Amino acid sequence: MFVPVRLEKRLVPSPVMRIMVPLVSVIMALVFCGIFLAITGRDPLEVYAAMFAGALGSAYGLSETVVKAIPLMLCALGISVAFRMQLWNIGAEGQFYIGAFAATWLPLTFPNLPGYVMIPGMILLGLAAGAMWAFIPAYLRAKSNVNEIITTLMFNYVGILLVDYFVYGPWRDPKGLNFPLTARFADAAILPTFGASRIHIGIVFALVLVFILLVAFKYSRWGYEIRVIGQSERAAAYAGMNIQRSIFYVMLISGAISGLAGMAEVSGIAGRLQPGLSPGYGYTAIIIAWLSKLNPLAIVLVSLLFGVLQVGGYLVQTFGVPATVASMVQGAILFFVVGGEIFINYSIKIASRKEALTEND
Repeated sequence: MFVPVRLEKRLVPSPVMRIMVPLVSVIMALVFCGIFLAITGRDPLEVYAAMFAGALGSAYGLSETVVKAIPLMLCALGISVAFRMQLWNIGAEGQFYIGAFAATWLPLTFPNLPGYVMIPGMILLGLAAGAMWAFIPAYLRAKSNVNEIITTLMFNYVGILLVDYFVYGPWRDPKGLNFPLTARFADAAILPTFGASRIHIGIVFALVLVFILLVAFKYSRWGYEIRVIGQSERAAAYAGMNIQRSIFYVMLISGAISGLAGMAEVSGIAGRLQPGLSPGYGYTAIIIAWLSKLNPLAIVLVSLLFGVLQVGGYLVQTFGVPATVASMVQGAILFFVVGGEIFINYSIKIASRKEALTEND
């Protein structure tokens, strides 16, 4: 006999489920991808062991994991600011590129500036450009209620193609053997690194932002307004909050942080502007923000996990496994985490025999 199963809304989401569901979702994603690996004739445990050993088993692997995690942290922190107010900024990728683009202008135009002027100038330009790239979607959302998902996503392509135009055209290095690259930055425009590793002070930017956002979200009036507006715009308007102004501020701050990520990458790692500067950091950051429940501290940890996946994904190529296995795992994690949200907000109820008979009648 058919026994109906229904979902019942939880009055208060279970704290245990908030922790367990993401963990189980990650495990299920690994199992799901492991099945595909097994179908292709590869041992999933061997592939996963190689990924984690390659990313965490040596000083070089650890440093590269942190290097990959830095732009993910910054983009995810930026995205989390907007997501807290139910503003779906999908434009971190474009804001990342525009931040890198604006930061590049300074060392190309004034290559002889000293480092104490160059680096702060590049930081300010990256922040300002990322905020500017979020301005039009913010304006359209605040004034005309235009869906910010569409506008921010479209701006990604404009930003990426704008960078391509300059590196293939006006900014191409004449000494670059016809490769689409700008001239190499002067030493004064390169972010300092820690020791002999490639870990640069962009990690400090991220950790300082984590502290600022934790304090702002919990103790500031601005953080309180973000939370209220995100839960109910009607209640926020009734309380006298300026919703349009908040949309502007939140989107601009979100874009500025993503722009800072672009500045840190072009100055700390690439040392010049080039096509494909980001392998999708802005998009991966969306997964990280969701998986972290928009918690700044959790974003740091999850970004490191995704850094492991990216570095490990490159290293497993020695086993004949495509590097895109990392992208497959990331996509599977997003799928299972989003699906797992159901079990955080709803409980599964199985009807009793009497209820089942009543429903069947």
